[in-house]
Amino acid sequence: MSTSAKLVPMEDLEHWMLAAAALVLLAILTSKLAVRTGIPVVVLFLALGMLAGSDGPGNIEFTDFDVARNVGVVALAYILFAGGFGTPWSDVRLAVRPAAVLATIGVVITAALTGAFATWVTDLSWREGLLLGAIVSSTDAAAVFSVLRGRSVGIPRRTRALLEVESGGNDPMAAFLTIEILAWIVHDELELGTLLLHLVGEVAFGLGFGVAGGLGLAWALRRLRLEHDGLYPVLTLAGVALTYAGAAAIGGSGFLAVYVAGLVLGRANVVHRRSLMRFHDAVAWIMQIAMFLVLGLLVFPSDLGEIAWRALAITAVLVLVARPLAVGLSLIGNRFPVREQALVSWLGLRGAVPIVLATFPEAEGLSEAQTIFNIVFFVVVTSVLVQGTTLAPIARRLGLQGEAEDHADFDDDALHELVIAAGSRGDGRAVVDLGLPDGVLLVLLARQGEQIVPQGSTVILGGDRLLFVADDEGVNATRALLSGD
Repeated sequence: MSTSAKLVPMEDLEHWMLAAAALVLLAILTSKLAVRTGIPVVVLFLALGMLAGSDGPGNIEFTDFDVARNVGVVALAYILFAGGFGTPWSDVRLAVRPAAVLATIGVVITAALTGAFATWVTDLSWREGLLLGAIVSSTDAAAVFSVLRGRSVGIPRRTRALLEVESGGNDPMAAFLTIEILAWIVHDELELGTLLLHLVGEVAFGLGFGVAGGLGLAWALRRLRLEHDGLYPVLTLAGVALTYAGAAAIGGSGFLAVYVAGLVLGRANVVHRRSLMRFHDAVAWIMQIAMFLVLGLLVFPSDLGEIAWRALAITAVLVLVARPLAVGLSLIGNRFPVREQALVSWLGLRGAVPIVLATFPEAEGLSEAQTIFNIVFFVVVTSVLVQGTTLAPIARRLGLQGEAEDHADFDDDALHELVIAAGSRGDGRAVVDLGLPDGVLLVLLARQGEQIVPQGSTVILGGDRLLFVADDEGVNATRALLSGD
C-alpha cells in the first residue's frame, strides 16, 4: 500500500507532544503567578514562549510566520466567540453606539496618528509607517477580557461594557486597514472607492453572517435532541468555524461574524447554556495559551534591543496621545464624563491581534517585515504590562474603582419558590421552552423527594417545586408565566 503523505516519525511526534504538554502545563501554572503578582497573564504566556524559543533555554526552532498566522486567526475566532457569548445583552445595549464609533473611526484616528509618528521616529517609509499604525490600532479582545474578567477591581458597568464590546468589534477594522495598506505597498494600487466598498462589504456580510450563525446555532441547540450531552459543545465548535469561514468566503469579516454570533447565542435560551459557557471559556483559555506561546516562539529577544527606544516612543505616543484623542473624538455626544473617557483610554490594551497582524508583512515578503514585527511585539508587551498592571491605581485615582456591579454579594432575598400546578403552562414543558424572563435562573427542582438540578432539556411536571433566583419584577413575571392555564 503506497501513499504520498509524509508522516512525522513517531519519536519526533512524541517529542513534540511532550514539549507541547510541558508548555501548556507551565502556562497554567503561570496563571497563578499572574493572580499573585498582578501581571497580566498574556504577558507571562508570551514570555514563556520566548523562553521556549531558539534564543531561550527551550531552544525550540520556530520561524514559520504562516503557521503562526493561521494559529492566531483560528484562536482569535474562538476567543471572540467566547467573549461575545459571555457578554450580557444588557451590556451590549448599553455600549453598542459608542463602541461602534470607537471601533471604526477611533481605529482610523489611532492608526493615522501612530503611523505618522512611527514614520518620523524610524527608518520606515511613510506607507510602512501607516502599516505599523494600522497593525497596532485596535485594542485586543483576549487582553481586555483577561484583565477585566480576571481581576477583582470594580469599574463602572458602562465603562466595562464599552471596553469589552469595542475590543470585540474593532479587530475587523484593524485587519481591513492592515490588508489594504499592505496591498498598497506591495502592488502600488489604492482606490478610495474600492476601499470603501470593501469596508462596507466586510462589515455588512460579517454582521449578517454573524446574526445568521448565532440564530442557526440557537435553533440547532433547541431542536436537535442529541443522544449524548457531550455532542452539544462539539456542535457549537463546528458552528463557530462555519460562521467564520462562511463570512470570509463571501467577503465578510470572519472576526466580526463570530463575535456577533456569540452575542446572539448568548441572548437565546438554549439547552445546556451554562455548561456551554464554561466549555467555551475553557476553549478560549486553550486558544490564548496556544496563540501566545506560538507568537512568543517567533520572537528573538536578542533583536529587541536594537528597536527598544523607538518602540518605547511609539508606545508612549499610542497610549498617551493617539488613543486619548481617538476616544475623545469618538465619544463626542455620548455623555461619557472625562474621568470615564480617561479610563477607557488607559485600558485600550494591545495584545494578540496586533502580533497576528504583524505576521502578514512577513508572509508578503516585505523587506522591513522583521523590524515591524519586533516593534509591534515590543509595543504589545509594554502596553499590556504597563496598562494592565495599573488598572487598580488608575481607577482609584480617577475615583471610579468599586462602582461596578459585577461583584455584588449574593442576596438570599432573591431566592423564590414556586409549585407547578397540574395542567398549568409549565406542566410538561422543557426548561428551554419555558421562555423565562431575562435575569431569572432556575436553581433547583424538587420532585417526589428527589432534588434535581434543572438543565435546558429537563421537563417540568405538575407537582414540582421550583427554586429560582429573580428580582421582584422577575418573580411576578415567572409566576404569571408558569402558573396560568
